[in-house]
Amino acid sequence: MAITINSHVFISLSLYLLVLLQSSLFASSQSFIGVNYGQLADNLPAPAVTAKLLESTAIGKVRLYNADPAIVKALANTGIGIVIGLANGEIPGIASDPNVAGQWVGANVLAFYPASNIDVITVGNEVMTSGDQGLMSQLLPAMQNIQNALNAASLGGKVKVSTVHSMAVLANSDPPSSGSFNSGFGDTMKALLQFQKATGSPFMINPYPFFAYQSDPRPETLAFCLFQPNAGRVDSASGIKYMNMFDAQVDAVKSALNSMGFKEIEIVVAETGWPYKGDPNESGTSVENAKAYNGNLINHLRSNVGTPLMPGKSVDTYIFALYDENLKPGPGSERAFGLYKQDLSMVYDVGLTKNSQTPATPTTPKTPKTPSTPATPSPKAAAWCVPKPGVSDAQLQSNLDYVCGHGLDCSPIQPGGACYEPATLQAHAAYAMNLYYQNSGKNSWDCDFVQTATLSSTNPSYAGCNYPGGN
Repeated sequence: MAITINSHVFISLSLYLLVLLQSSLFASSQSFIGVNYGQLADNLPAPAVTAKLLESTAIGKVRLYNADPAIVKALANTGIGIVIGLANGEIPGIASDPNVAGQWVGANVLAFYPASNIDVITVGNEVMTSGDQGLMSQLLPAMQNIQNALNAASLGGKVKVSTVHSMAVLANSDPPSSGSFNSGFGDTMKALLQFQKATGSPFMINPYPFFAYQSDPRPETLAFCLFQPNAGRVDSASGIKYMNMFDAQVDAVKSALNSMGFKEIEIVVAETGWPYKGDPNESGTSVENAKAYNGNLINHLRSNVGTPLMPGKSVDTYIFALYDENLKPGPGSERAFGLYKQDLSMVYDVGLTKNSQTPATPTTPKTPKTPSTPATPSPKAAAWCVPKPGVSDAQLQSNLDYVCGHGLDCSPIQPGGACYEPATLQAHAAYAMNLYYQNSGKNSWDCDFVQTATLSSTNPSYAGCNYPGGN
């Protein structure tokens, strides 16, 4: 199989390499990885049980769609960041009466803070695209009243006030550099952004590559949406080559904010995910695709590369969702986004459990020139990241493209390079995966690649090919 790497190396290799080399060690819970905890179901585990589950994962944040006191209390003293929601139906009352806002903050924030780490209040969900002009006009006054109530409680700046938008707030998103807000929102959106700039609150958006694929169900689009090998898409205006839909969608939002003069406002991905099953007419709904999207997304976030317009920092991202919600209306996919089942087992494994980030005893990897079965590396022993046995060519290619498409120096496995021979996908992927591990903090989760890699204490270097590694 011919392997071409140059086509996947895009925009400022030196910048991306510097970013990766300077990435700090991740904690066992990673603050930029969150999950949505919806409750439109009649079969969910008890809040205390869910809190224990979350503590066993690398999930650092939870977004609620309401302010359920049982859940907020159950998350006390876990260190997990909490986003609580104020429902659309509550907006009119809070917008019209500051006292109602103060009572809401007292009952839903002050009663639990700081033991429960509430850091954001979302006022409404996708209000700007609801079509309800009255509700849209009341959104900012409600946010201001909640902010004033927080200020009065000396929590201004500690707990942020935001709202969540669908991607439909953008009039244009393709190419990303053309990103702009719907002109119909006019002064309402500008005033909202001025409030968010003044208070330092994040712009929260719901990008779903899954829905982009639904409108363009071609194989190349699926690969682009799942962070899998693809030819990339060049933004004709900026010249940037995008290798995945997530980055393209987030950068379209960034362009829209920039064009309005609000470059300072931080973007938070409030929802994104992929359903593992759906109705017959819903393209791409499968466990394999859901695992690929969420697993590759998590790897992308852990790389700390960021997006082309926001390099060097992972966007805080809340994956949809923690559990399936069996009472949600709509197509079958709406009830099949869960990462965990009600018995707390995983629907599929994307490497979120803390145990999965601890190196297991490796088996004999079939990597180039590895002569013997490696021993389990001790925490301070030299270690190299290699593919697990039996990994498919498709996944190896995806791993290879992921590493070399994010700016690391893959020239040794290009034609003429010291590690080009043997010219096999297995050998080239092994070199690239180890390169990523060595340059990303050498944490166990840096040698994960959606459960396709393992650590070896045996140096796979051979002849003139030197695999980076060692203490």
